[in-house]
Amino acid sequence: MTGNSTITNRNAAILSVTKTEADVVIPSTRFDEELAHTFKRLRMPKGLLERLAGIKERRGWAPGRHFTDGATEAGGAALQQAGIRPEQIGLFINASVTRDNYEPAVAVGIHERLGLPSSALNFDMTNACLGFVNALTVASSMIDAGAIDYALVVAGEDPSPWHEAALARLSEDGITRDQVVQEFATLTLGCGAAAAVVGPADRHPDGHRIVGSVTRAGTEFSRLCIGGGDGMFTDATGLLNHGVGLVVEAWLDAEKDGWDWRDMDSYVTHQVSNSHTNKLIADMGLDPERVPLTFPYWGNVAAAALPMTLALEAERLEPGARVLCLGVGSGLNTTLMEIAW
Repeated sequence: MTGNSTITNRNAAILSVTKTEADVVIPSTRFDEELAHTFKRLRMPKGLLERLAGIKERRGWAPGRHFTDGATEAGGAALQQAGIRPEQIGLFINASVTRDNYEPAVAVGIHERLGLPSSALNFDMTNACLGFVNALTVASSMIDAGAIDYALVVAGEDPSPWHEAALARLSEDGITRDQVVQEFATLTLGCGAAAAVVGPADRHPDGHRIVGSVTRAGTEFSRLCIGGGDGMFTDATGLLNHGVGLVVEAWLDAEKDGWDWRDMDSYVTHQVSNSHTNKLIADMGLDPERVPLTFPYWGNVAAAALPMTLALEAERLEPGARVLCLGVGSGLNTTLMEIAW
């Protein structure tokens, strides 16, 4: 393959990965109740979110709590867990989908709250749900290049405005079954935050070395999921088939390039739903026991979903374990990243 689709890292390691769970549990039955009139009129059964997507509940931020509060808390915990002082950070990236304004970047407020130095390069990196993995790639490459010593990556998500807009629209008279399906994925989203510190592996032998990654783009499918001020609208079937298809394509291309990922100890995937996970497992021939699931109780936490799952998985991983992160984001883009735990 030409281009920069394959990256082998030499000296970058994840020193910590943390999660902040949002405060309020929101069961899927609450959405069922709010849409009971629409479901009855369209003769659609209750419990679709749990039965079809496998999402029993997701979380929301408590009143007065902001997604940047969660990202700041996760970032502070990641620094403490890694034993790295704020003044040592040379790169700070916010990778969330969620943002209140076009400018300034979400990163600047969190940068200030964490007490990071003015010398720390800081910016937002957005690429739908793949943003956090992209940020890890940038951070590890800059460490390999000797440009920085340490990087901090965060993501905090809050889809509640989309929830409210979707529920209001879908409660209107005249809404069709197709319109319900188009906004179904919005109701699978959940709130949460995650953070990771990346540093030089040679200084931190107990760190989790980033071995490398393979990336593929399927931008011909860029219209399958569109999120904006009015909400998120998806072609669920198209996302399922082409999203998983792109991941499988990257997996097969990686094998041709010499990557051996057939027997990893853990496959940490972007958390979407039952159908996406089951298709991924089937098409790639994975052992389902090695694929941790968090979407049943956190929902799809956008860019924070994969690192939150990795933070939870880290509690059971043993030194020497091989981990493959399978990130995917609307657009479509995917990155498969190997970590030596």
